[in-house]
Amino acid sequence: MRKSFRNLLWVVLLAGISCSEAPKGETATTSLPVYKDVPYLQDYSIKYDKQEDDLLLFEAFMDRNEVIQVSSSDGILRTHDGQFLYPGVLLQDKTYRPITDKNIAAMTTYLNQFVYLDDEAVLSNAWAGSLFLKHNLPKANIFAAGTDFDFLISDGPSLQYVSKNNSGWQGALSKDKAIAIKFDQKTNSFWILGEKSVTSFNPKNKTLKTVYEGSNFTSFALVDNKLILTTLDGYFEVDATSGKQIGDKKTKLPWTEITYVGEIDGHLWFGSTKGAFMMKDDGKFNYYYGKRWMPSNNVKHISKGTDDSILILTDTGLGQIVYEEMTLHDKALYYEKQVRDRHIRLGFNATLVDMDNGNFDTGRLSDSDNDGLWTTMYLAGEVFRYSVTKSEDALQNCREAMDAMERLFSINPVPGFPSRSFERSGYINQLHDPDRWQHSSDPEWDWKSTTSSDEAIGHIFAYGAMAEIMDNDLKDRAIVLIDTLMSHIVRNDMYMVDFDGKPTTWGRWNPEYVNARPKMVGDRKINASNIIGMLQTAYHFTGKEKYKVKAFDLMDNHGYLDNLMWPMKDVAMAPDDADDWSKMLSESWNHSDDEMYFVGYWGLYKYAFNDTLKTKFKEAIIDHWEIERPEKEGAWNIITALTGTQEFDLEEAAWYLREHPMDMVAWEVMNSHRKDLTFIAPNFREQTTAEVLPPDERRVQRHNANMFTLDGGRNGTEEFSAGDIWLLPYWMGRYLGVISEPMPSE
Repeated sequence: MRKSFRNLLWVVLLAGISCSEAPKGETATTSLPVYKDVPYLQDYSIKYDKQEDDLLLFEAFMDRNEVIQVSSSDGILRTHDGQFLYPGVLLQDKTYRPITDKNIAAMTTYLNQFVYLDDEAVLSNAWAGSLFLKHNLPKANIFAAGTDFDFLISDGPSLQYVSKNNSGWQGALSKDKAIAIKFDQKTNSFWILGEKSVTSFNPKNKTLKTVYEGSNFTSFALVDNKLILTTLDGYFEVDATSGKQIGDKKTKLPWTEITYVGEIDGHLWFGSTKGAFMMKDDGKFNYYYGKRWMPSNNVKHISKGTDDSILILTDTGLGQIVYEEMTLHDKALYYEKQVRDRHIRLGFNATLVDMDNGNFDTGRLSDSDNDGLWTTMYLAGEVFRYSVTKSEDALQNCREAMDAMERLFSINPVPGFPSRSFERSGYINQLHDPDRWQHSSDPEWDWKSTTSSDEAIGHIFAYGAMAEIMDNDLKDRAIVLIDTLMSHIVRNDMYMVDFDGKPTTWGRWNPEYVNARPKMVGDRKINASNIIGMLQTAYHFTGKEKYKVKAFDLMDNHGYLDNLMWPMKDVAMAPDDADDWSKMLSESWNHSDDEMYFVGYWGLYKYAFNDTLKTKFKEAIIDHWEIERPEKEGAWNIITALTGTQEFDLEEAAWYLREHPMDMVAWEVMNSHRKDLTFIAPNFREQTTAEVLPPDERRVQRHNANMFTLDGGRNGTEEFSAGDIWLLPYWMGRYLGVISEPMPSE
């Protein structure tokens, strides 16, 4: 394993040892299923870039000492520096001066030692340098090692067998040119891939046998007596004994322009002009595309490292896929550090932007339209973390986030109105949406207006969790903010009213607005669901009757209970005779609404006024969850467990958490070209494929995005915070008792 990331992980783990386990939330005592957090293999990449544009890279290997070398048009290279998220470079390997003076044309490993091919010999620095087998092919550039210090080499037209312990042999392919050689230990024979044939060589009796003839081959492998022959249009299989093709050509692949194939630990690994992919036991693929995994997508060679990593060599550098054993708890502690290191802006949970090709040191913290929302989701996660661990670090994180949230209210002149964000004065024209920013009474600060409903529901969710869980001053501070915000809304006739005395565009829960939407339009249901949960939360913690009275008025006299119980399957586009606003709102499924629903379900279900309503609200939540199941959304599945239901797709939630990439940089990701996916017809929900891709094959995205989006990213210019994306569902799962504390491997 690579030491750099492991050392970082141990630092994080040691920091968390003092966090003792504590009793979890009230629902933890129910008989919900529990995911056992045992170690699994987490993959991530360490990248190494070449230094010269015109340098050609051929093959990459690792020896028993975990040294990596790459053969190139300028001799042997080695890796320099390089850590997870901090790319290294490929430099000329000057370790052995005589090697730098030789015309090394190719390299391989034998018994986990580096072996080289130059214009006069097969040689190595291992075995005290005793391996030095001369050959007669000065232009040789292809070779493979056998089992007894024997090697088959080629310059294309000619072949030569050299051995430390056996007599040699020289020959040629019949009317063909060799492009690759591999050795099969099961049959103790060499296999030669030509431009239009596949031939075996028996080193015992020194015979060649042409097994198959064809054309346009790019690479090959031999697995279980089957030849895997790749082309620029898929691959096919050939029986290695009979030479007969088995079945049809395989083209249902992530990409068909295959440049390399190799067998590693019983799995086929393919390199292509659009990334690398590994065939899983079920015939599907793990797809490695883009700079999340390697310097470029044009793959030249793939090999297994002696540390069990996978070396993927591309035309611009090397990507080393490392597999680190960790638990979800280990991953959480890594992400906790990621957030604090690079994603806290004035207490807000923020995004790092303007980075140069993923370089964090070139980035800056950005303001956001939803600083309040992303921060409340992170804050809630830290509240749950504190409940589970009693961590002083989590408590301090809560305090700093709460300072920012309280200042959203105090920095503007409108009583009870939460700003979207704030920033030091003098930068309005450089911030997002300059027209929304206002000057504060303090000349040193500006604040952002037009706060929306998704901000409001985030506030109430986090404050409700804090008020319920905290046993210190933060409890009272949370209740004050709940009362402050909800008093503003009730006082202003169920609107959020901005500095100009007008309701904001989206802060509208008044029946005049909500019920103006046709029933199938999602905003009618979401606004009703959110406001009832918000009023229930306010009543639960303040005891003020005005909140209860208003909630029942909306449910009994304005149809809000019917609105929020409207079946999710019946949410649809507005009819032709609807107003333009309703049509705009319902052009397609709104995934931001999903986020608002689910964070709002905390207050809707937990603080229901009575058991009858609680039963109905559970029905509404399960109904929503059912339609969301194809997305395998970790947060939505875990929040659904709040209701006590036994079925909430726990394994899919754990799958989301395990499969989420450690690298949160917004690298470009492409999947729409893939031929292994089953695409479905355009639809209202904007689901593109029959099955959702794992998070590490998609763009990095928040919970309010469409999990079926196939392409996207920001070309390494941004890094997202794990605070809302990953830590919220994990720590809520721990609080609800559906994810266990870290456990030893069974």
